[in-house]
Amino acid sequence: MRVGDRILDAAGGRGASGDAAGRGSSGDSAGRGGAGDAADGRTGDAADGRGASGDVAGGRGRAGRVRAGRAAAGRAAAGRVHVAPAARGVVLLGQEPRLFPHLTVRENVAFGPRAQGVPAVRARAEADEWLRRVGLPDRGGERPGELSGGQQQRVAVARALATGPEALLLDEPLTSLDPETAGGIRDVLRELLGTAVVATHDALDAVVLARRLVVVEDGRVVQSGPVREVLAAPATPYVAAIAGVNRVLGVARGGRWVRDGVVLEASDAASRAAAADDGVELVAIFSPSAARLVPLEALGTGAGDGATTVRRLDPTPAGVRVRTELCDVDIPVEDAAGLASGSPVGVRVAAADVRLRRAAQRIS
Repeated sequence: MRVGDRILDAAGGRGASGDAAGRGSSGDSAGRGGAGDAADGRTGDAADGRGASGDVAGGRGRAGRVRAGRAAAGRAAAGRVHVAPAARGVVLLGQEPRLFPHLTVRENVAFGPRAQGVPAVRARAEADEWLRRVGLPDRGGERPGELSGGQQQRVAVARALATGPEALLLDEPLTSLDPETAGGIRDVLRELLGTAVVATHDALDAVVLARRLVVVEDGRVVQSGPVREVLAAPATPYVAAIAGVNRVLGVARGGRWVRDGVVLEASDAASRAAAADDGVELVAIFSPSAARLVPLEALGTGAGDGATTVRRLDPTPAGVRVRTELCDVDIPVEDAAGLASGSPVGVRVAAADVRLRRAAQRIS
């Protein structure tokens, strides 16, 4: 039994995605943006564990075809080449388990190895081992319909890995699951996967499952690099939304960030270097949880304090996100009493919580 040092899925239950080898489709739906620029045809090396995030039109189809080896970067591809399912070495794990309803759980997991020529007794034994590894050691004799949605997705993970794939494409596999179930499957994937291309809008998926992140926006790669660096210094508002941080545009004045009379400063060396030249466009990056709402009368005249207006209030798992004209601020539910669209508020952000970057800067 082996897990290749790349990635895969088994999207059984439908023809192309659930082929006899359990190796998924030809890749047309894999990798939203993949690890390369869908418009330019560039691809990235998935050998180091890569996550991809992007818009719906961000090149998901082409990236999947490139990952499946059916499109060549830098030259026109004429015609189509059919590769037998058992020889593709690529598996797509999507939002739905796509299990075969007429087979038992054990038979679903053993299906791919059997299609690869593994003897039945050995394939069933390997299936039982994979079910144990995904936390379902006693469910092999049941039908998929007897399992919960989260358990079915665990079976899909086991079936994907049982084929020993060369490449695994994860297309938002946790989107349809509740947070607790998604967390459990995320832990399973983190433990068992080698290298994968992960298409997701969830920064947590990228943090847990990938070492490098590629972000596709409007069909083009806008940022790539180590996950921590990309999320810490988003190059566009879209990347900032994925990272869950404020990215506020301003200009450099006297080594600080300035916009509409609001002044922010940062204490780290990289920020000071970015703000060294007056007049350059800067972005101030900080977490909504790092900002505080303060009464207008409590605002100071120095850096870090500014007056603004509430645009709207959004619920969060931990409280309320106040979206103001300046930035987003996370507050407890009880502190939202009396706030509404148009309310004047003061915002305070400490220098230690702010990073300043040139607006055109990219992390790659």
